[in-house]
Amino acid sequence: MPSAPSLKPDTVGSLIFCPECGNLLDIPGEDDLIVCNLCSYTHQSVDFENFEVVTTSKPGAFPSALRNKRDDVQSEIKDASAALVKEPCPKCGNPEMEYHTMQLRSADEGQTVFYTCPKCAYKTKLNS
Repeated sequence: MPSAPSLKPDTVGSLIFCPECGNLLDIPGEDDLIVCNLCSYTHQSVDFENFEVVTTSKPGAFPSALRNKRDDVQSEIKDASAALVKEPCPKCGNPEMEYHTMQLRSADEGQTVFYTCPKCAYKTKLNS
């Protein structure tokens, strides 16, 4: 009669499951054996001494309200069409600059005006 093949616990990430009944096994500690609390299956814990688990996640896997707000603000800035004003560029002397405004400080203070030169891409700001 042939002997039954030796079974080894299945692993998923850092979880170890009993090959007999599928029960979640306790993480090996100081004991030499891992014992299933359901079916009494035993396995040498030495097989899991240098067990390395590597996990990866996508950037959006952990949503953040702050990150979402930042993304919204940045997309508003990118989508905002800048108006032209007859203001010379301090860097290249171009006679016009694009501008847009944002309320960055408290509500009782003025808006911040951002200027960008369409010719040399020089940027400056003015707190009004």
